[in-house]
Amino acid sequence: MTTPKYKRILLKLSGEALMGSDAYGINPQTISGIVAEVKEVVDLGVEIAVVIGGGNIFRGMAGTATGMDRATADYMGMLATVMNAMALADAMRQAGLNARVQSALNIEQVVEPYIRGKAIRHLEEGKIVIFGAGTGNPFFTTDTAAALRGSEIGAEIVLKATKVDGIYSADPVKNPEATRYERISFNEAMIANLAVMDATAFALCRDQRLPINVFSIFKPGALKRVVCGENEGTLVYC
Repeated sequence: MTTPKYKRILLKLSGEALMGSDAYGINPQTISGIVAEVKEVVDLGVEIAVVIGGGNIFRGMAGTATGMDRATADYMGMLATVMNAMALADAMRQAGLNARVQSALNIEQVVEPYIRGKAIRHLEEGKIVIFGAGTGNPFFTTDTAAALRGSEIGAEIVLKATKVDGIYSADPVKNPEATRYERISFNEAMIANLAVMDATAFALCRDQRLPINVFSIFKPGALKRVVCGENEGTLVYC
């Protein structure tokens, strides 16, 4: 049996990751594939918490472009993340995984409120905890929520799942000569002005000495390889 390098991880999923090839919404095949990748890691005995975005349903910044108040748009985006969290939890339960959703916004008729101690207890019991509603505050991204929750629950690493298999020296779509970093320090990433996460999230991870690994969630077995410490994606270290 493969030995995992990390005991507890925080997986950051974008809302767009759930769309698959669709223009919006949740693609059933895509979400099933993501759950299968997560199950491989759960079977290793790894404790998993998830922070999920809402861009496939509603992107807060899009509302400001049409004159909507930014705070209102962000709260709408938070509600979208709760919808995604519920869909992901349901898909996990259908796959035989025990999942709980906790929301930073108080909607107890639908999901649990975020309580740090309860979240940690769920993880210790082998349940997957999915955090919805970001930080519960406007003007903060779900990247920041991932850094915050990861720090709060004592995660050993934040795994940022994207469509690209790591951090590159330039946009690999626009520049075919761009090279992928296997490892890069927080300071080196800042100097090179690499867009790993938004500035607040990146600074929080750096200050808490919480490493980040950026990888492709659509690459079969990538999540398991990252958790087992193999060379997959890009590791941002302290």
